[in-house]
Amino acid sequence: MTLEIFDPDKEEGSMKPNRLNRMAVLVISTMSLAGMSIPANAQQQPQEEQKQPHKQPQQQEPSQKQSEQEQKRRQQQEQKRTRQQAQEEQRQQEKQSQEKERLQRQSEEDQKRQQQQQQERARQQAQEEQRKQQKESQEKERRERQSEQRDERREREAEQQDRRISRQQQQQLIHQQQEEVKQYRRYLEQQESRARDQAEELRRQNRLAQYRYQEEYLEHLRQQQRRLRDERFDYDRDPYFYAAPIYRYRRDGRYYEINRYGANVLRQALHAGYAQGFRAGEADRRDRWRAAYRDSYAYRDASYGYRGYYISRSEYNYYFREGFRRGYEDGYDSRYRYGRYADGNYFMSDNILSQILNFESIR
Repeated sequence: MTLEIFDPDKEEGSMKPNRLNRMAVLVISTMSLAGMSIPANAQQQPQEEQKQPHKQPQQQEPSQKQSEQEQKRRQQQEQKRTRQQAQEEQRQQEKQSQEKERLQRQSEEDQKRQQQQQQERARQQAQEEQRKQQKESQEKERRERQSEQRDERREREAEQQDRRISRQQQQQLIHQQQEEVKQYRRYLEQQESRARDQAEELRRQNRLAQYRYQEEYLEHLRQQQRRLRDERFDYDRDPYFYAAPIYRYRRDGRYYEINRYGANVLRQALHAGYAQGFRAGEADRRDRWRAAYRDSYAYRDASYGYRGYYISRSEYNYYFREGFRRGYEDGYDSRYRYGRYADGNYFMSDNILSQILNFESIR
């Protein structure tokens, strides 16, 4: 290496080195004298260093591209996983939907099968009940025929055993009966207007159940009136008008005698009164009306079922009302304290009926 020493005397026009330059020259000279060498490329290094910043962007381009490719690859993988997950969820949903449809079809089939089984059981039960009802109906008819036969036999036997009253007594009884029938006919003719007034009062009170019951009651009275008008009664052959009394009973502090035909009419009056009283009380209960059996048209009339024969209307009225009062209480309270229900109708209990009539045999 050649060290060039600055000569201050060279070239007139050149700038004189300053003090710093002279010190540098001295330092370098000293280093040379000490045996230290200066690298050959020492002067080139600053130039290379100046060039390196221009090379860095070129070195970074491959790495950036690689990073972008890696990121793109990760995005593609993520998209693939998302797509696969969505497909898997869709398959699961389809599978669940198919399973739900299968269970629903199975449930519908089970329900349909159960309905068919229930219908079959109901059909069999209905057939069994129908057979049972037919059997019961046949048995009931058989018992009724036997009962009628027994009653007819008793009637014949009783007629043979009946002690006859005198002809004069018979004629007197027939005459009284004819007068009773005439009065009853006139009474029935007068009831239509009274019944209409009562029905109008029930409509004003909005007692619909009681109104319907009274209309049925009045229709029955009209039927009684038609039968009484068209009936041709044979007094001479009717056993009531020649059979002697066999019972004694007490009413209003007095004793009365009656034959068995008249006794049956008194029993019928109690049964009819109880049945009509029960329906009247039930109607007031449905109308939420206060219990008041005396306000009922049926109680005031008290001739339901009366044919006009055998006993007087006043006597029939008395026992009808005795049955009506008790039936009304049972119907209003929805119970059977004084009676019973059988064969679609209401009847007074036998023990209550016996207590009211209290027949005493006189034969």
